[in-house]
Amino acid sequence: MVRPSTFGFNAETAASNAFQSQIAGASSDQIKEKALLEFDNFVAMLQQKNIHVVVIEDTAAPEKPDAIFPNNWITLHRNGTIALYPMHAINRRFERRQEIVDKLSQDFEVKNLVDFSHHEKDNKYLEGTGSMILDHQNRLAYACLSPRTDQNLLQEFCQEFEFEPVVFRAYDHRGGLVYHTNVILCIGHQFAVLCTSTIRDEQERKHVLETLSHTGHEIIDITTEQLRQYAGNMLEVKNQSGQHFLVMSEQAYKSLRPDQVQKIEKYAEIIAVPIYTIEHVGGGSARCMMAEIFLPEKVLNS
Repeated sequence: MVRPSTFGFNAETAASNAFQSQIAGASSDQIKEKALLEFDNFVAMLQQKNIHVVVIEDTAAPEKPDAIFPNNWITLHRNGTIALYPMHAINRRFERRQEIVDKLSQDFEVKNLVDFSHHEKDNKYLEGTGSMILDHQNRLAYACLSPRTDQNLLQEFCQEFEFEPVVFRAYDHRGGLVYHTNVILCIGHQFAVLCTSTIRDEQERKHVLETLSHTGHEIIDITTEQLRQYAGNMLEVKNQSGQHFLVMSEQAYKSLRPDQVQKIEKYAEIIAVPIYTIEHVGGGSARCMMAEIFLPEKVLNS
């Protein structure tokens, strides 16, 4: 998780992110202060459940209003590979910092670096686990195509990391393509939260649902209204004892019906974090703030 330094409304991403909005009457300093408090509380709530969190401080310059969402530019894999991704917004490309890779290399085994970011020069983008929902167990990469998710780059990723793509199109409440797959889909070890109605093509919808079912996932369908309250933007994590948790925002949790909560709680304990300022201004939620570390931990010689 990246502790923000210059969090704020990003005009460069607003054109393709229907979830962003400005807070009337709030100064940039007030927004930064609120976001920092929400971030620190989020980390504390995870740590209270014995979930290991690596916190990296953002740098003040250059300004990176979305640095709080690291999952878009980096993924960290079990085979010791780190992948870096091409970002649609020019000011988000500064988030790819070598010192973050170096810091992770101190505590984790890093054997290889795969850098897809050179595709930015051809205006092709694939924004990490915003663009792709990775089912690591079944080696499937779910992705809804958008200006931020290029199908050819998805294929390139899948060939490199031995995943099979599950491709579809999804539409937001304005009728535009959903900018990130992780807004509409969350895949846990035995369940999946999906806003099924956003996939308008009948064949694509059937393919997604059948693939999830065949891989043993109970599908928890959410409404478009729940989607707008970030009920699709969740991440299942494990603590150091192996206990499963589903991390979501408080806003997302409050939007869920009792039967949906009951289904989730069969598989994972819910952690609901209050991050209203981050969601409102940044247009991203709890899942976007966490980049999972699958890298093997280094064994320190005593």
